[in-house]
Amino acid sequence: MFSTDLIEAARSSKAWPFQEAQRLAKRYRDGKPDGSPVLFETGYGPSGLPHIGTFQEVLRTTLVRKAYEIVAADADGKPAATRLVAFSDDMDGLRKVPDNVPNKAMLTEHLGKPLSRIPDPFEKFESFAHHNNAMLREFLDRFDFDYEFVAASDRYNSGAFDDALKNVLRHNQAILDIMLPTLRAERAATYSPIMPISPTTGAVLQVPVEVIDPDAGLVRFTDEDGSLVEQIALGGMAKLQWKVDFAMRWVALGVDYEMYGKDLTDTGVQSGRIAKVLGGRKPEGLIYELFLDANGEKISKSKGNGLTIEEWLTYGSEESLGHYIYANPKSAKQLHVGVIPRAVDEYWQFRGNIPDQPIEKQLGNPAWNLLRVKDESGAQPPVGAGDTLPVTYGLLLNLVGVLGAGADREQVWSYLANYVDDARPEAHPDLDVLVEKALAYNRDFVAPTLQKRAPEPNEAGALRALDAKLAKVDPDMAAEDLQTIVYEIGKDEAHGFESLRDWFRALYETLLGSAQGPRMGSFIALYGVENSRKLIAEALER
Repeated sequence: MFSTDLIEAARSSKAWPFQEAQRLAKRYRDGKPDGSPVLFETGYGPSGLPHIGTFQEVLRTTLVRKAYEIVAADADGKPAATRLVAFSDDMDGLRKVPDNVPNKAMLTEHLGKPLSRIPDPFEKFESFAHHNNAMLREFLDRFDFDYEFVAASDRYNSGAFDDALKNVLRHNQAILDIMLPTLRAERAATYSPIMPISPTTGAVLQVPVEVIDPDAGLVRFTDEDGSLVEQIALGGMAKLQWKVDFAMRWVALGVDYEMYGKDLTDTGVQSGRIAKVLGGRKPEGLIYELFLDANGEKISKSKGNGLTIEEWLTYGSEESLGHYIYANPKSAKQLHVGVIPRAVDEYWQFRGNIPDQPIEKQLGNPAWNLLRVKDESGAQPPVGAGDTLPVTYGLLLNLVGVLGAGADREQVWSYLANYVDDARPEAHPDLDVLVEKALAYNRDFVAPTLQKRAPEPNEAGALRALDAKLAKVDPDMAAEDLQTIVYEIGKDEAHGFESLRDWFRALYETLLGSAQGPRMGSFIALYGVENSRKLIAEALER
């Protein structure tokens, strides 16, 4: 049960998941007329391997779903009933062979066929679609999403969509009247709302189709070999055009909320009109900006130019991925490995802030929303709120960077003992996860680029002064006190630094080999005073 304070705050919150939930709540002020749960849907086209752009749609939809459960809670605080369907359009025909899969020659032989009827190029599943669907589900399960997976192939082949297909055939002309004005002449000449499956090649055909008997599902078309075919378009023998399919399943499944990228803005408009023709209505939803790669280009499943889910989780935590995705969905963001460290540290910063925030602020806190994805208790704040890490991911990366590409987990933990109470992986499981991520990130991206330069004369003088100070301190001196020593040397006019920023840059570039770095007091405490003095000695010898 949700508290009255939480419900009231949710109904006026300006955080984007709650803004979406408030809009959806207006659709059914007293719940759905038939009493069924409000249905959220996300769509997936399994023509390529799942990437973070696919995952983000499920996460963001879940965030709105969880917000809606609060916003539309009943007078007793009972959460509003909801469902989430992850729908895979695996009856779609394969239009091109993705760049990032094996057995391309085999896939080329099956171009045009439904993805669910093409052999798996990875030779692990019964079809290419089954492989990609499994990859998506594996991660959604790992993140503990509450969802129902629905494959188009199951619905088409089983006949579950037959009544919806008949409805499309009955309104064939009305749908053509919506779609044809939006198409180029060449495309309009072959367009049909329904695409039959060739009885000879098994391909999804883009050909004009004559509806003979809509109630029986009978259609007539010219096959690829030029023969005229009359065929029942039910039971998996046809596939709807994308925009028509979108509308059909909105109506057939009773979808109330679905978000999609701005590249599908026109699809949403036309599909909404078609849904109305079919006797339903367009769901509520949000149009989000697309992720871009490091070069500012749109991420594509077929190009494989974005981060995969596996790549992010090699170098960053699940929570950091969710944090990066949470941010304003109407703002485009670059998605590459360079954004991971900051996302990790920001997540833990927001998580630590939760207990000290009033409810209104908590609802806009990314970590609060992400914790609620897994927390079904309705507790306020959610389980895990307020937890922090004893060492930031950025500082951990600096430590691993100094230790070198050959560093291992045990070595890192031995240094953490300088800084962390009860420095055991079992005592700090979240930090232990990040130790492994930091080792991988350093090995693949940091170590190959580190270049420690020789200090300039004035910088060398400052380094000697720092070494002299460190020679006299207690090895267990607190990080803040060490930081004060570093500050005092940088502010000493005798060393000629125009600003403290120049001093810190000199420390990073000569001791750590990078242009940016941590609070040096924290680093010295973590790495150890004597080890830090050795770094200074090595820098002075260059």
